[in-house]
Amino acid sequence: MTLLLLLAAGMVLAGLLALDLGATDAGLATLPGLVRTHWSNVAMSPDQEVAWLIMSGIRLPRLVLALMTGAALAASGAVMQGLFRNQLADPGLVGVSAGAALATALVIVLGGGVLAPILQPLGNWAQPLAGLLGALLGTTILYALATREGVTSIATVLLGGIALAAFCAAFTGLLVYLADDKALRDLSFWTLGSLSGATWQGIGAALPFLGFGGLCLCFLAPSLNALLLGEMDAFHLGVDVQRAKRLSLLAVASMTGAAVASVGIIGFVGVLVPNLVRLIAGPDHRIVLPASAMLGGILLVLSDTLARTIASPAEVPVGIITALLGAPVFLWLLLRDGGRMARL
Repeated sequence: MTLLLLLAAGMVLAGLLALDLGATDAGLATLPGLVRTHWSNVAMSPDQEVAWLIMSGIRLPRLVLALMTGAALAASGAVMQGLFRNQLADPGLVGVSAGAALATALVIVLGGGVLAPILQPLGNWAQPLAGLLGALLGTTILYALATREGVTSIATVLLGGIALAAFCAAFTGLLVYLADDKALRDLSFWTLGSLSGATWQGIGAALPFLGFGGLCLCFLAPSLNALLLGEMDAFHLGVDVQRAKRLSLLAVASMTGAAVASVGIIGFVGVLVPNLVRLIAGPDHRIVLPASAMLGGILLVLSDTLARTIASPAEVPVGIITALLGAPVFLWLLLRDGGRMARL
């Protein structure tokens, strides 16, 4: 409980920092006056209008999206690691990120051409919905291939996920050759991960799927704790192992699909954050799942704040920041445990 309270305080501090820092003078010091002026229906000066637009239309949506997607990626990683009993597991292993990436790439490259009649009526919802459908379709296909007589083989899920990721990566590479200059730039920037396109409409499109995945997490902790002992032991403890697998994969598909569709491919959050939480709090998923979600949100908020201020007024893709921060810590974790985490 102490850890969760500290992380909650950390989320507040990270959020305040993200709202305060930026390429302009708009910050927390000006926010109270802007809010009073806005709600009193008093005409704003041109400088106040610009500051209000920056705070309410740019920084706040980015903050909310960073918290949501960081929490989703980290919690998904914690679920995968508990399900596979492997602390190196990541949502990308089951084809979720690959399916979402391919579907989103199709929208970016073909959205202004072949797919325009279908996608134009969807407006801002097109890209998030495509990513979600791609993630769910990839996971559904993989689950169907790995399930025989009601029993899902985790080994088949892992190996099939690698094959599916390779196929999606090859198809995405083909789309690069078909893209025009604008689509190619958008695709390259999105592939590296970015929150620059955060909008309230996009958040609204992703929120139902992230919320559904979060709701599933409320029921998974006891099953994941039992699965740490092995599937047979979990079964003898009264856990419906197959139901736990299905619910876990559905939760991960929903959350990771929404996150990838919204911000692109961001590495290391899903594998790094749960390991850091376990080092502090132990393996109990009743703590690991919520703590991972909160720490993942903090990490992505701080990474995004650094990404948009380190080279101001230019912006560095946030996926680069998470890789630079995450890779050394991840290597330290491997060296610290002497390779124990790499074993199934």
